Formats: sequence, structure tokens, C-alpha cells
Amino acid sequence: MSASPPQIPWNADHAAALVARCVALEGPLLPALHAIQATFGCVPDDAVPIIAQVLNLSRADVHGVLTFYHDFRRAPAGRRILKFCVAEACQARGSAAAIAQVERVLGLKVGETRSDGAVTLEAVYCLGLCASGPAALLDGDPFARLKGACLDRLLTQVLT
Repeated sequence: MSASPPQIPWNADHAAALVARCVALEGPLLPALHAIQATFGCVPDDAVPIIAQVLNLSRADVHGVLTFYHDFRRAPAGRRILKFCVAEACQARGSAAAIAQVERVLGLKVGETRSDGAVTLEAVYCLGLCASGPAALLDGDPFARLKGACLDRLLTQVLT
């Protein structure tokens, strides 16, 4: 399963219309950020002043929320998204070594997207698979016990 590509290219007028649909909601900022990301594949820097203006917030408020939540992207993600758990339980079960292998094989570091746009590698801070770590999500699907052959199979799946 591949991550969904942006549905349309960035368009400031369309972004403003998306945000305007959220104005009447209680706490409209998060729904507005989600709507922009779902539509354009990320929340680009150009969206911040639009959101601030439409919702009558400061740019600092919008930027603060955008950068606080790890699931919001400021640049488009790769076609595949690999989220690797770095919480304490997975660390105790060897996630650092697994992540180092993933970085070597994919040719990128956590927080980066390959230059060919094939995959984005991200850290997450608990997937609830603590007893079976190291764990990861590939395009939302969980994988556990990621050592040896299991990790090799996941990497093969990422690259296909």
C-alpha cells in the first residue's frame, strides 16, 4: 500500500477556501491544518499566513501548532512512509541498531525523504507494540520484531 500523493498542486485560493470551511468549528486550527495536508500532501510555509488571516490568529500561533504536532508535514512526504518507534521499550529491544540498518539501506536519516521521493523515514514515540519491538509502521500498517530477517523483509517491501 502506498501513501496517498497530494490530490492537487498548491493553490493559495483553494487553501483559503479549505480553511474558511473550518471557521465555524470549535477549535478550527487543527481541522484546517488537516484539510490542507490532506489536499496538498503537506502544510507548506505559504499556508501559515493564509490560515492565520482566515482564522484571525497570529502566524506564531499557527506555526507553533504546526511544528508541535509531528504528523503535520511542511514538505511533501515520499510515496512510502516508514515510521520507526524510538520509545523506551523499543529502544530496550534494539531499535537503535534497526534504525541504523534502515538508514544505511535506504540512504537517508530519520526525518528525511529520499531524493527520488520513494520513501520518508520518521521517528514515532510509541506504537503500542512495546512487547514486540522494535516496531514500525509502513504506510500505516504495523510491523514488529524488526530484527534480522523480519527487518530485511520490511526493507524489501519498502523498496518495492
